[in-house]
Amino acid sequence: MTTPLASTLLLVLLLCSHHVVGQSMQVSEIYLKSDIYSEILGETRTFHIGLPDSYHTAKDQSYPVMILLDGYTHFKTTTGIVHFMSADQAGNNMAPEMIVVAIVNVDRERDFTVTKIKTVRPNTMGGGRDFLAFIEEELIPYIDATYRTESYRILTGHSLGGLLAINAYADHTSIFDAFISIDPSIWWDEQTMADRVDAVSLVTFRKKLYLATANQGAANFERNKKRHDTYYTLLKERSNEPQHIKIKYFEDEDHRSVPLKAIYEGLRFIYAPYNP
Repeated sequence: MTTPLASTLLLVLLLCSHHVVGQSMQVSEIYLKSDIYSEILGETRTFHIGLPDSYHTAKDQSYPVMILLDGYTHFKTTTGIVHFMSADQAGNNMAPEMIVVAIVNVDRERDFTVTKIKTVRPNTMGGGRDFLAFIEEELIPYIDATYRTESYRILTGHSLGGLLAINAYADHTSIFDAFISIDPSIWWDEQTMADRVDAVSLVTFRKKLYLATANQGAANFERNKKRHDTYYTLLKERSNEPQHIKIKYFEDEDHRSVPLKAIYEGLRFIYAPYNP
């Protein structure tokens, strides 16, 4: 059965799609595609940029930035949700307008993991720290120099991207202020995650973390939901500010369908209450 929230979000995305087709000139100003060569990664990376509706008219306004992993997959969904939550035309003030920077994948397994696990096949695992360094030291400075940005930054990732988001959250040197981790692959290296919780600093707990869990069925309960719950419990036990951490279980959503609702709910959590 389709829930009211799902129906609303689907309608928003359909309306945004119609707007894009009907006004191609405006699209060229709001939805951009660009490349940047990374010295850290030794390769050129492509990213999409979603600018707020007001970007070209409110010349003195600056905007928070969301870095979106799996950018090609989630870009249109996320920009539609952000538009709905911040659009003056709809009277919504659930979140501020923001710049969405969606990074297109090259090698998810390499870029989204910070440790290696044993496999019978050759693998490129464990490049996550370099990828985060690329984002923080090369991509974000470029975005800040090119667009009118605020210093508030959100990192959003799904699956292995969600794993990278919580690894970034655990790093007290991270320049991100909030994190949306959607059905993260904590099973990847569970013991490392437990060790990292033990090392989390007070600086980290002042940031916001939204953790979304999908229903992957009884067969994957131990592998998925139980590990998410355990991670959340460990964080709560360590944190003096538990209101900055939230977990939500989406019983009616699976691993593939959960990002639509989780991005919306994650932004509601980060910006609640929001009074512009």
